[in-house]
Amino acid sequence: MLAGLAVLLPALPATAPTASAAPAVTPAPAVTVPAAALGACGPGRLCLWPRPDFKGRPWTYELASTDIESCVALPAGVTAQSLAVRTGRPVTAYQSERCAETGEFETYPGKGTWVPQTPYEVRAFKLWER
Repeated sequence: MLAGLAVLLPALPATAPTASAAPAVTPAPAVTVPAAALGACGPGRLCLWPRPDFKGRPWTYELASTDIESCVALPAGVTAQSLAVRTGRPVTAYQSERCAETGEFETYPGKGTWVPQTPYEVRAFKLWER
């Protein structure tokens, strides 16, 4: 899904427009974001980084070895602040290490979702069937 991600940047005029000249309208160029900027995460995996913007050594979980619809806590003392979902299935990230819905939680689509900054520190997750 993100392989062809394009970020549109506004085109800037070479000089400031004057009162007598209307600024030229130039379409914004499409810029492809390198995969490395998104954080490397292989197909079929959920990747969680300890810091925003995919910084630090990620924890990775494979779909083949992770129970569906079960709460999976990160190791004790570990939290994630950015994540990538490449499982093909939705993933709910929880603030609570027990997947309690009394804390913050957010469900992300599974077909290629990169989140550079989660709204809270993630301590656990659930993979869903569909």
